[in-house]
Amino acid sequence: MRVGVPKEIKVHEYRVGLTPEAVREYISAGHAVIIETGAGAGISASDAAYEAAGARIVASAAEVFAEADMIVKVKEPQPGEWAQLREGQILFTYLHLAPDPAQAAGLAESGVTAIAYETVTDRFGGLPLLAPMSEVAGRLAIEAAAVSLKRHAGGRGMLIGGVPGVPPARVIVIGGGVVGTHAARMAAGLGADVVILDRSLPRLRQLDELFGGRVRTRFSTLDAIETEIFAADVVIGAVLIPGAAAPRLVSRAQLSGMKRGAVLVDVAIDQGGCFETSHATTHADPTYEVDGVIHYCVANMPGAVPLTSSYALNNATLPFGLALASKGLDAIRSDPHLAAGLNVHRGDITNAPVAASLQKPYRSAEEVLAG
Repeated sequence: MRVGVPKEIKVHEYRVGLTPEAVREYISAGHAVIIETGAGAGISASDAAYEAAGARIVASAAEVFAEADMIVKVKEPQPGEWAQLREGQILFTYLHLAPDPAQAAGLAESGVTAIAYETVTDRFGGLPLLAPMSEVAGRLAIEAAAVSLKRHAGGRGMLIGGVPGVPPARVIVIGGGVVGTHAARMAAGLGADVVILDRSLPRLRQLDELFGGRVRTRFSTLDAIETEIFAADVVIGAVLIPGAAAPRLVSRAQLSGMKRGAVLVDVAIDQGGCFETSHATTHADPTYEVDGVIHYCVANMPGAVPLTSSYALNNATLPFGLALASKGLDAIRSDPHLAAGLNVHRGDITNAPVAASLQKPYRSAEEVLAG
């Protein structure tokens, strides 16, 4: 199969769909790889490095889209990209369709077979292609919060870990999954006072054991969330409903009860955000203020550390990508975990939570691939 990698064009997105090492794996498996010139610049991977791995360099994204049987990206296709997709082509990337009806319509109109990293599953019930970026984003969330807490950034003027004789910042993490766990680990490591809220008692028990008392856990109710955010210096929104839009857990009205200069970091912004006042921002202009509360809502947080992120992502996506390149649609038919990643196929929405969020008809992967 001909596998194509265009350069990412989202604002301040420096990751790349395939690293040179991953390209070598595809070439070794008998596939051809087409790379847009400069695609790896964000991770300091030159065109020469890709050529040494066996790839062919082309001058434009248009050539990649025209020639490739499968497109491998990182971020969701932008309007100029989905217009170049076609029926019979496979798209393998993050999509986050639930809050993005325009993209969903564009992919459906193109006829492409679109597989979303964020809904591919594993035998343990996890999301193996989302997990590495969730790990990165969870850790970055605390770095972002620490910067935003500084007075010149509009924050309360606090050092997140405090100093002897001065209390540290109180960090509330809503959601005890991968993002929340890594955010809590970073915050606790810096000396913050950390509380994790989650609705799963088994998960809270796991977290309690994992942190050995260094982080407090609390069952997540409306009352608990309100109590904790009013006491917080930092709130990390780390909730996830796979494929679906994120639930809104903090209302604008509640901001009036929060400390002035407190920081909200909405890691769920790719799925629409979990704070009512959230809207997507970029690394170029990452924060804004609403009612005295600083909001950090960058929609591609791991793009700030593209070297780490690209390699972490490729480590996870490589086996699935090789299977798709070798077997095409049969890889999806034979693997229920890849089938869970199928979001759009020849105009049909094939992920139930996505269809429900978009209020569109749903057809299962099994049904659309049966013909």
